[in-house]
Amino acid sequence: MLTHICIHDFAIVERLELECGDRMTALTGETGAGKSILVDALGLALGARAESSVVRHGCERADISATFDLSHIPEARNWLVAQDLDQDGECVLRRVIGREGRSRAYVNGAPLPLQQVRTLGDWLVEIHGQHEHQALLGREHQRRVLDDFAANTDARAALTRAYAEWRELSRRLEQLSIAGHERQDRLELLRFQVAELEALALVEGESDSLDEEHARLAHAGRLLEGSQSALSDLYDDEHQSAYLLTRRALVALEGLAEIDSGLNPVTELLSSAVIQMQEAADELQRYVAQVELDPARLQWLDARIAALHAMARKHQLAPQALPEQAQRLARELEELDGADQHVEELQAELDAAEQRYREAAAILSASRQAAARTLSAAVTESMQGLGMEGGEFQVDVATDKAAGPSSHGLDTVEFSVSANPGQPLKALSKVASGGELSRISLAIQVITANAARVPTLIFDEVDSGIGGGTAEVVGRLLRELGSVNQVLCVTHLPQVAAQAHHHLVVSKSTDGENTRTAITTLDAARRVQEVARMLGGVQVTEQTLRHAQEMIERASES
Repeated sequence: MLTHICIHDFAIVERLELECGDRMTALTGETGAGKSILVDALGLALGARAESSVVRHGCERADISATFDLSHIPEARNWLVAQDLDQDGECVLRRVIGREGRSRAYVNGAPLPLQQVRTLGDWLVEIHGQHEHQALLGREHQRRVLDDFAANTDARAALTRAYAEWRELSRRLEQLSIAGHERQDRLELLRFQVAELEALALVEGESDSLDEEHARLAHAGRLLEGSQSALSDLYDDEHQSAYLLTRRALVALEGLAEIDSGLNPVTELLSSAVIQMQEAADELQRYVAQVELDPARLQWLDARIAALHAMARKHQLAPQALPEQAQRLARELEELDGADQHVEELQAELDAAEQRYREAAAILSASRQAAARTLSAAVTESMQGLGMEGGEFQVDVATDKAAGPSSHGLDTVEFSVSANPGQPLKALSKVASGGELSRISLAIQVITANAARVPTLIFDEVDSGIGGGTAEVVGRLLRELGSVNQVLCVTHLPQVAAQAHHHLVVSKSTDGENTRTAITTLDAARRVQEVARMLGGVQVTEQTLRHAQEMIERASES
């Protein structure tokens, strides 16, 4: 779960550090105070896209860190271990956004691409936004909601693999089925290209070895002259070679060491140096003996390298890739030349792949059908307490077994609703008003979140458009959710805030030049004041305070 968040120079936050509690936490404050800033900052730490405008005015960068306890998130721990980023069950996500717009992301101090941070974040936090009910109208989103509720991750992965295999075989079969002159034109081009490449007699790794040999032969004169000069200085000069002078010094010091043993370390070092110089001279002599001055070979290398580079330019690739290109084109020629036989073989493979796809799609369909019944009943039950008594919600899963393979399976998923008794079920997008849609969306979010394995759930003003007794029901739902998950709820409703186990308040201040936002953890007395403010507005009366106290006490007893 989320244990700590630290924000520097983000939006109108100068510096903010917050310890996060378990169960349900309410985040409230005056309109415009910046209640959603915490959610936005956390989203960036989890890998959301960033713009330079999030950097506090006059500052160089925004810096956000979020710390998580992974004790009950084995998937995240295993992922960190696989990336060699594990830190004893703790995870620190950090995001730095510069004023120029560039950003960097870190996990436990190591820089990582945003895509990897998002992968990790999917196991840590699930954020439900206040506009999520609009997305709920889309068929694709409805299908994703159902799949998430059904925990269809493995089934979808199996379907994706089967679909990818089927699609690749379909592509290859289509290539082989190129009709008439198109196929003939391709065959002629392939025959010419393959013959040209075969004439070069390509060898794997040849380009690099040719370059190395060419560099050696092109500089053979310099290499030979320099090596011979070094050999003379080291060993061959009969009067003042390094070996001779060192040997002479060694003999002299060995005599002196008989008088003073303090010279023994020096003689040992010189003795080792003499041996190493002898060995170096032997190696250098062997090297000089094998250095070739071969103009003919150098000329051949020039021609060979030029031919490889010319062919590489034709195929628009590096010379090192020519052998692989030759093999690829030869395979394509073989397939296309024997297309009729290959078509039959590929068709059989394609039929088998489609059968595997349909088996995977059937498993996914069965899971969706079962989950649809459960989700329909759960949302219908929740609607009764959300001001839609007698309403009904239904998830329809229609499976078209005759349809061709697709990336999402053979199912069409549609959410239908009857908001009032006696009305027929119709598509959600056609019958729900804005208020009804937001309540249905909230019910779905709470129910699907309850089924999710993500330990930290954030609801950002998802209770907009509701009030009164319905708001109290929403608060109870979120409190119940907080009994098994960490729930952070940004809300403007006192009925919801009163249900929380912890309460944070956002406040905004200004000195005339700069505006700052702060978040404070409320004690029992100040919490009553804040709920009373939410109930009564600017003027808080004793009656309002008693009402707020009663709401909080009633919530804690439930």
